[in-house]
Amino acid sequence: MTRPQRSNFARFWSLDEEVVFLNHGSFGACPNFVLDEQLKWRNRLELEPVRFFEREALPALKLSRQSLSTILKCDADDLALIDNATSGVNTILRSLVFERGDEILVPDHAYQACRNAIDFVAQRWGAKVVICSIPFPISGQSEVVDLLISKISNRTKLVMIDTVTSPTGLRMPFEELSKEFEQRGVEVLLDAAHGPGMVPLNLEKLGASYVTGNCHKWLCAPKGSAFLYVRKDLQDKIHPLCISHGATFPLGDTTRFRHEFDWTGTQDISSWCSLPEVITGMTKIGAGNWDSIMETNRSLALKGRTLIADSLGSEIPCPDEMIASIATIRISKETMGGIPIHEPDPLHDSLLDDYGVQVPVWGWPSPKGRYIRISAQLYNHLDEYKYLAEILSNLEL
Repeated sequence: MTRPQRSNFARFWSLDEEVVFLNHGSFGACPNFVLDEQLKWRNRLELEPVRFFEREALPALKLSRQSLSTILKCDADDLALIDNATSGVNTILRSLVFERGDEILVPDHAYQACRNAIDFVAQRWGAKVVICSIPFPISGQSEVVDLLISKISNRTKLVMIDTVTSPTGLRMPFEELSKEFEQRGVEVLLDAAHGPGMVPLNLEKLGASYVTGNCHKWLCAPKGSAFLYVRKDLQDKIHPLCISHGATFPLGDTTRFRHEFDWTGTQDISSWCSLPEVITGMTKIGAGNWDSIMETNRSLALKGRTLIADSLGSEIPCPDEMIASIATIRISKETMGGIPIHEPDPLHDSLLDDYGVQVPVWGWPSPKGRYIRISAQLYNHLDEYKYLAEILSNLEL
């Protein structure tokens, strides 16, 4: 088969030209200008490490939080820069105090790593994990709201919801859910791993207690760049996973939250320092503003899933309103393999090794079957989804 065309924007990435990369959603991919920016910060750090950490690091991180706040629409002082969204979820869960019998509510589409953190903390405190089953295929966002609200009890203390679910690619009605739960006195932990640069966010308006998200995915920032947002009235009970000097620094004109999270130990902070250039850089390569980038990616994801579903005769599992820039499609009723990194589906390996297509393949229990999840980023082209659709239609699935 003829290799598919790439987007004109692909020239700004250094992705392997022999691979059709339809898996931005797993770990992201940095444009070259982002890698150049990170290298500048690394060189600046190593030029004079003591001066950098004593004089330059905190002002640089403040600028990064301020830049990020323009995307998240919140007070920059309510943000902490962290390594990844899983760390953010753990930070909140490990800081909170539960009583025996308290309930933590979570949908069954949650990211497994974060679900593991919930189970760990619940077992430690004697709390109960309540699972809400969300159907897939699903009729619409209102069905999600009704199902989750129906699971609230007088013991529900915390609910974790996603902006966009990782395994099933559903754009959740997190705005309405946050409002409904918080009004009922239930704190919301929003897992926005697929958030910044993928869906519009307004954290001040949202009102959720806690929000954590990755910058290395849809913002295309370097790996190891993420954020944790904690509402001002709750910051006194949230502490970083690593307790360091900030726990006892004199407050001065700042807050304990700032002191604790701004310095947790020596590390390479070049990924965080790169965020201002990351956020403005897409406009410099002619991609437009972030609203137009998100809509471009969403439109491509919708077209891509239609192509693949039509070629296989597969059902479209959710309405368009529940798609951002990833989409999951069932390709057969059989299941093979488990966790992609540790027990990959043989089809995933075959698509990469035999056809040069990087796309996740995994099993999902409801309904049972084998699924693929496509991603759409600026470097992708519709021809790449046509190429994958042709391959799948010729395989015995």
